[in-house]
Amino acid sequence: MTDSAPVIEETIKLTQFAHGGGCGCKIAPGLLREILARAPQGLVPPELLVGTETSDDAAVYRLNDAQALVATTDFFTPIVDDPYDFGRIAATNALSDIYAMGGTPILALAVVGMPIAKLAPEVIGRVLEGGASVCREAGIPIAGGHSIDVLEPIYGLVGLGLVHPDRVRRNADAQAGDALVLGKPLGVGVLSAALKKGLLDAAGYAEMLRHTTQLNRVGSALAQIDGVHAMTDVTGFGLAGHLLEISRGSGVSARVELARLPLIASAVHWAQQGVLTGASARNWAAYGHEVHWPAQAPEWLRALCTDPQTSGGLLVSCAPAAVPAVLQAFAADGFAQAGVVGQMQAAAPADGPLLVFA
Repeated sequence: MTDSAPVIEETIKLTQFAHGGGCGCKIAPGLLREILARAPQGLVPPELLVGTETSDDAAVYRLNDAQALVATTDFFTPIVDDPYDFGRIAATNALSDIYAMGGTPILALAVVGMPIAKLAPEVIGRVLEGGASVCREAGIPIAGGHSIDVLEPIYGLVGLGLVHPDRVRRNADAQAGDALVLGKPLGVGVLSAALKKGLLDAAGYAEMLRHTTQLNRVGSALAQIDGVHAMTDVTGFGLAGHLLEISRGSGVSARVELARLPLIASAVHWAQQGVLTGASARNWAAYGHEVHWPAQAPEWLRALCTDPQTSGGLLVSCAPAAVPAVLQAFAADGFAQAGVVGQMQAAAPADGPLLVFA
C-alpha cells in the first residue's frame, strides 16, 4: 500500500467525518438572515419570478408564457453511515425544492466533496450510486456536476425543473383562512440523533429511510389544484421555522393544533428520553420570540416542532374548499400520515406572535 492510498476501515461510518448531518448542518436561521442582509443586491430582471426575497425553496425564471425554469441546489454532510443511503437521502432532499415550487424536475448536476485520503473510491462511488437511483426514480438524468477534495463528506444536487408561470407556488402567497396541510410526520432529526448515539435499531433506521427517501413529487400535482396558495418543504429550520417563513412572506399569522401533528412514533419515544439534536435548540433560540408555546405542552413536543427535518414533508396553505383534493393527492402518492394541522390567520398585532401552537 502506498502512502497516497486511502485509509479504509473494515466498516466505514460516514458520520464520523462530519460535525453535523443532513439538514441539521444548515446555518442557524437567525445567523443566516444576518448574513443575507449584508449581501449586496444583484440584478433582478422582470423574468425572475422568485428570488431571495422570501427565503423560498428555489429560484424561478420565466422562459416564455408557458414555461418557467425552477433552479435550486442543496447538499449536506452525512446523516447516516451507509454511503448508498446517504446519496439517496441527499438527492431526495435536493429535488424536494423543485416539487415545493410546483415544478417537475428535468435534470440534475451532482455536487460532491469528499476526503479523498480517508474514503476509498468504491465508498464514494456508492454515494453517487444512491443519488443516481433517486434521480432515476424521478425520471431525470444526472447530467454532470463538480467534485472537490474536502475534510468532510458532502453530497447533493443542483436541480433544474419546469413549471407553468401561473402554477408557481411560492411560500409567500398564503391567505388568512387557509388550512395548513403537512405531508410527512415530524421527527427525522431525532432519529438521526439516536442513530449517531448508537441507539436506533434496524426498524427505526428503516423508518427513517422510508421518510427521507420518499420523493415529494406530489407537489407537481398539488400546484394544479385551484385553491392551493402557498407551499414549502419542511427541512432544517423545522416545522416552526418554515411556517414562520410563510407567515412573514405572506403578511399573515399561523395557528397549529399540536394534537393534529403527524409524528414518527419512534421519534416520540427518543424525544421523551431526551435524545435531541443541537439544531433543534439552536432553531428555537433563533425564532422562539416569534412563537407562542402553551405552558402545559411538553418540552419534547416543542423539540419536535423545531426538529431539523432532512427531506421533510411539504407544507401546504390552501383554501378550506381545496382540502379534500389536497389530501386525496397526498394519499394517492403514498403519504399516509398527511393531514390538516392548523390554519393561517389574519396578520398578528405588532407585539403579537406570528405563530401560535395550541
